[in-house]
Amino acid sequence: MDDTFNYILHRLSGRVDSPRLEARRLQETVIKSPEKPLSPEERIKLDEMLTRRLNGWPLDKLLGKRDFYKYSFEVNEDVLSPRPDTEILVEAAARLIFEHGFSSALEFGVGSGCILLSLLADFPKLSGWGTDISEKALAVASRNARALGVSARASLLHLGWFDDHLPDILGRRFDIILSNPPYIPTNDIAGLDAEVRCHDPLLALDGGPDGLVHYRRLAEITPPLLNDGGFILLEGGQGQAHLISGIFAAAGLTPVSILSDLSGIERCIILKK
Repeated sequence: MDDTFNYILHRLSGRVDSPRLEARRLQETVIKSPEKPLSPEERIKLDEMLTRRLNGWPLDKLLGKRDFYKYSFEVNEDVLSPRPDTEILVEAAARLIFEHGFSSALEFGVGSGCILLSLLADFPKLSGWGTDISEKALAVASRNARALGVSARASLLHLGWFDDHLPDILGRRFDIILSNPPYIPTNDIAGLDAEVRCHDPLLALDGGPDGLVHYRRLAEITPPLLNDGGFILLEGGQGQAHLISGIFAAAGLTPVSILSDLSGIERCIILKK
């Protein structure tokens, strides 16, 4: 076991930021019986994973899972990998749900489900709806819902941002609406880190010429979907928070606060109807 760990560590050292942590996680993923020698099949799998990692594959996409907030989520190249920055939005939503006793939540662009499903797991009386244009992403979210035991309270719908009939299809109002839309300006995508650019879906990244296309659309469709006294929480990119707040304020919602992530970037925009 130690020989295997040292072998992985040697391959990763100087090539990744946290070689010891990654070596341990790869070892735990590949080796099913720690007390036994590495089997030929395990050695082949391990070497394949190491080669991919050293060629720029994100660790979570190799492992097939990512820890986020309090839970672990299946991830693959069909969904955006959950980021710690987004936990700020989930924590803020959880406080509002607890304080106001909210019972219904809607997420636009559900992806892996990490936002909506985390809240459903936290609040057993909460019902959630999530939309996504990607059927493959919805399949991942569905598996995550089953793994967390919240499938009975999660309605996952194949709907795009710009579907003209989206409000009619949803057919109800919600206490809280959540979204982490694509917000990278199109011309900035080529400059993203390769782990993001090459392994996260472009649909989850590209926010149009100025990065704000999806926020403008959400500002059009969300006010009628929100209960009076309800809240909308949005994640934004660096330097976008006040622009996003202004877009929704112009649509009749009241800005409440903007929360910064651990790096000090204004990340989560909260508005109220």
